[in-house]
Amino acid sequence: MATESVRWLVLLVKLPPEPSRHRVAVWRELRRVGALSLGQGVWAVPDVPVFAEGVRRALELTERAQGEAVTLAAQGREQADAERFEAMFTAARRADWAEFLADCGKFEAELAKEIRQAKFTLAELEEEEQSLERLRRWHRDLTARDVFGSPERATAGTRLKECAQACEDYAERVFAALHAAGPEQP
Repeated sequence: MATESVRWLVLLVKLPPEPSRHRVAVWRELRRVGALSLGQGVWAVPDVPVFAEGVRRALELTERAQGEAVTLAAQGREQADAERFEAMFTAARRADWAEFLADCGKFEAELAKEIRQAKFTLAELEEEEQSLERLRRWHRDLTARDVFGSPERATAGTRLKECAQACEDYAERVFAALHAAGPEQP
């Protein structure tokens, strides 16, 4: 994406101080969608379709809370401003990818622990498959939000494939253990 053509949506959100659940709900929605926090009540996202639904939900939550929101279209005044904005957004995505990569490591460590303990049950396999599916959804969401292509994106794709392979290896061990045990005796 060429920096000079990037337009941004800047959201100015003002919510009543109480109850705090409204502020938290709007904050969560904007964080979930990947909005960049620029200061108290000020958020920005690139003006691309992937962010439209999340912005709409945040504005709806603001309205329900009887708050006020203003959405502005913006772009950098100078090329350096546009580059700085893009760099700030990319830094936030890089932090997201770092968290994702750490969770990939935790997932693989969990599988290694189950293998060491020879915990080869269908219930454990189902739990691990759910964890892998959560990683896949997270990867898909991060990829969609990473409109400028953070350097960690490729590494994350590779790590996700490695997690899937580790889970497949664990599944094979579970099925081998279950079949080796034979039918249960009364």
